[in-house]
Amino acid sequence: MSKKLRRIFFIVLLTVIALAGGTFVGVLIYLDASGLLNPIIQTLLGYFSFGGKSVLILVWVIILPVLLLAFVIFLFLRRRRVNKVRDKWENGMERAIEAERAAYSAELGRRFPSRFEGISSIVPAAVKNGKKVNTLAEFCAGFRNFAAANLGLYFSENEIREFVAGLATSKILILQGISGAGKTSLAYAFGEYIGNPSTIIPVQPMWKERADLVGYYNEFTKNFNETVLFKKLYEANGSDAMYITVLDEMNIARIEYYFAEFLSLLEIPDPDLRYLQVVPDKWINDPEGLKDGAVKLPENMWFIGTVNDDDSAFAISDKVYDRAMILNLTGRSEPVKAAKEPNVSITFAAFDGMVRAAAAGFELSDESLARIEVLDKFLIEKFRITYGNRIKRQISAYVSAYVACGGTETEGLDDILSKKVIRKLGVIDVSKYGEELQKLWALLENMPGGMPRCIECLRTVSRYE
Repeated sequence: MSKKLRRIFFIVLLTVIALAGGTFVGVLIYLDASGLLNPIIQTLLGYFSFGGKSVLILVWVIILPVLLLAFVIFLFLRRRRVNKVRDKWENGMERAIEAERAAYSAELGRRFPSRFEGISSIVPAAVKNGKKVNTLAEFCAGFRNFAAANLGLYFSENEIREFVAGLATSKILILQGISGAGKTSLAYAFGEYIGNPSTIIPVQPMWKERADLVGYYNEFTKNFNETVLFKKLYEANGSDAMYITVLDEMNIARIEYYFAEFLSLLEIPDPDLRYLQVVPDKWINDPEGLKDGAVKLPENMWFIGTVNDDDSAFAISDKVYDRAMILNLTGRSEPVKAAKEPNVSITFAAFDGMVRAAAAGFELSDESLARIEVLDKFLIEKFRITYGNRIKRQISAYVSAYVACGGTETEGLDDILSKKVIRKLGVIDVSKYGEELQKLWALLENMPGGMPRCIECLRTVSRYE
């Protein structure tokens, strides 16, 4: 019986008791008024002599409350007993089902070889010997020289800073630009620089679910169809190296479909709770790196998506943009003359330590806070656009890392505000806001030092000249 039905039943029962009690008292009053109560009482009780009013008081004040209390206690004890029996039965059933499932899984484990044949023999990557770096600025300078001298790939100082600061801020990066701008090359070069080659996964147009990324369990063969990404996820969990996974042409399929669970899990603050379920149960011969059929999303892995803005791809939603850091590449960087640069020897803990050192004690200046406040109030008042706590945290983390990479606070703030705040104007019909756009343009131009990236983003999303 549901709680609602039990409540209705209890109310009806109390109503019946009250009506019965009231009727009984009414009968006693009638008998007392007609002079029939005393003879009845004397006949029933023999030698005891009670007046009519005494009986009324006795019934109303003592007998009925006692009976009602006894009834309530009975219902309470009965409910506790029923709940206890029900809980015991449910727990017994759960234990029986769990035991049966464990026995079935154990039997399958004895009858079949490991269903994870690929990851069972994986040896985690070790951090290679190389050049030591102590700061993010050294890290960025070495990366730029390495890409130029060793790989013939040229990137500007700003692009390198934005890339590394993006890694310091989020586990998801989106590299945008025309074909040939160097999006995949940048991610590839970074993997070579850290001594652990990037894993490049071409996204397919028909991808719709996470199984397309990590694989699926085949009930017929009793094997898990392991993908390259699944193997890398497992490998990274046993390594202290940095891992880069490139989702090439990320938006050729809907990101919100095949990457949805990753987006949600990466939002969990505690990295130790980010487990992706790949099979529904546990076998006795499953690899030790799996936990009850789930693989952990490693903290030392970043997902970098390359994006082409053309008619062949899907638009990227705010859900993705808000979680990711964005880097726009133009492919116009000038060649850099540099001597051969060794790859860097760095663990994830060392990189994370440099990021934390950059953030320690860093606070946005009063001037930067004033810019943010003025811009936020204007966008809320004129365009009904704002942002949440996630972007606030990203602004602070990004600017501190950008400064540590060798940039200035004003440049870093301008960059992230353009990508995280001004970009939001692109989702509304700005043709209705001609006067407001002029005022926003003037506001950005009149800020000390200017906001060139915000202005350029405003020009792009609004086609305002």
